[in-house]
Amino acid sequence: MKARLTITALIAFLLFFAGYAALFIAPDERTMHEIQRVFYVHLPLWAAMYSALLVAFISNIGWLATRKPMWDWLSVSAVEVGVVCCTGGLVTGVLWGRPAWGIWWTWDARLTTAFILWLLYISYLLLRGLLEDPQRRATLSAVFGIFAFLDAPLVYAANRLWRTQHPAPVIFGDANSGLDPTMGKVLVACIAAMLAVMVLVLVDRYRLERLHHEVEELRLAADARAADSDSVTARGAL
Repeated sequence: MKARLTITALIAFLLFFAGYAALFIAPDERTMHEIQRVFYVHLPLWAAMYSALLVAFISNIGWLATRKPMWDWLSVSAVEVGVVCCTGGLVTGVLWGRPAWGIWWTWDARLTTAFILWLLYISYLLLRGLLEDPQRRATLSAVFGIFAFLDAPLVYAANRLWRTQHPAPVIFGDANSGLDPTMGKVLVACIAAMLAVMVLVLVDRYRLERLHHEVEELRLAADARAADSDSVTARGAL
């Protein structure tokens, strides 16, 4: 418990420092000025989303290969965290796009593929809610989750493959890409903070899913005992 509180406090400090750095240490961008500071939340959210969905993708393969419940727990936990990060990325993108582009939304390749990715993983969560049998639910959602993840690399590469309204990559882009050194350091701090929060939430969500599985197992066992008891009582009456 003490270790957990220490880790949480360190992550909270890192998050506070990253926010302070984004607002007061990072230099002003010469064309977009203050609105550009959304970048220090927008990009880290996508980094956290990709990380969470990669964990879910690996977990889906792990379930299909081993049928161990822990992989299914980790998969649904990572997808839920990834959907939250994806939602945050879309919302911050809209808030940034309106003053930068003069429009709230445009159906270009990057935005469209990102929206499709969000819809796919929302569908993943809805699919799980429709299936009651744990084994069937885990298997079908794992297959669908692997299919859904195929869109993630496409989202990343969209503004490299096509001309889009979305800005060209500033990291790992062409020869003209890159960041001011101070901006780069602040961005690294923001990404580290967001990933730390993502991992912390993912661990808690995994523990909750494990407890949910244990409760479900106890409920099924109780239902089975009740059914056996009713059967015995019925035979005795005869």
